[in-house]
Order: sequence, then structure tokens, then C-alpha cells
Amino acid sequence: MSQLKTPLPAMLIYSLMARHESIIEEVLGLLQARYGRIALKSGILPFSHTDYYQEEFGPGLIRLFVGLDELVPQDILVQAKLFAVELERRFSLSEKRLINIDPGLLTLERLVLATGKNFTHRIYLGQGVFADLTLIFQGGSYQPLAWTFPDYRERSSIEMWNTWRSIYKKMLNRVQ
Repeated sequence: MSQLKTPLPAMLIYSLMARHESIIEEVLGLLQARYGRIALKSGILPFSHTDYYQEEFGPGLIRLFVGLDELVPQDILVQAKLFAVELERRFSLSEKRLINIDPGLLTLERLVLATGKNFTHRIYLGQGVFADLTLIFQGGSYQPLAWTFPDYRERSSIEMWNTWRSIYKKMLNRVQ
């Protein structure tokens, strides 16, 4: 019989996508007020892999990834997505979002994103939130899967997540 136990805490990450850096910065302040200090930040990245968001946001989207300093229980993903949806609504104009906010969890084994969209490979967590297994750690590096979004499978993205994993591994030493 298997023994049920709580997994190691994860690094809470967020992807923030908008047309204006000022909105991203404002949302970062609210995320920090809720979850604590930001430990890691990517550079501002152009988002041009799909035109999926074009109608709602318009052209010229930018993206920023952040990782929070305080490790969190892995079952926080639903709460993190609900807070993201609340912020997206707060930063909307005429029924259109000004920012897209996607939380996720980085662990030694995987990167999982939270989404409100169902699909064959996504697992329902509750309250309208699904878990999307985006990257798995195998052979010394995160690896994309058949459904991994193009911007998460880029070499520079994989390198960033591998670096963040190394930092996360050191963060785990603080809590063990």
C-alpha cells in the first residue's frame, strides 16, 4: 500500500503578458503584496508566437516571467489562478483584459501551469481550474511535451527554467 505524504513545496511562478510594462509593474506589486517578494525575473520578452490574443489585446504584447521567493504548498495552484482571474478582471477595460496572468508551479520534476481551459492532457483541480503539465525534468534538463506552448519550448526558455530550477533547489535547502 502506498503511503500518502505531502510533496515538497514549489516555487510559485507567474507569466504576465500585456502591451504596456506599466500594467505589468502594477500587477507585480499586487502579487508581492499577496505572496511576498519576487526572487526571480526574466527580462521583458516580446510575445509573437501566436495571434491568439491579438483580438483582445491588440499588437505588441510583451511577457515577463517571475518566481516568488517564498515556497508554497503544491495545492495552492487553484487559489493562485483564482487570484490571477480577479486581477485580470480588475485590469480590464470594456470587457477586454489589459493583462493576461498565468500562475504555475516549478518543482524538481516539472513545470505545471494553471489554466481555465480544458483539454485532453489537462487535469481538473476544481473551481474551474485545470493543471497543464508543460515541462518535465528528464536527462538533466526540462523537456517539452507534444502540447507544450512554443514559447516554453524555445531553447532560451528551457535554459531559463533550468537555471530557476537550480535556484529553487537551493531554496529547498532553506525549508528542509
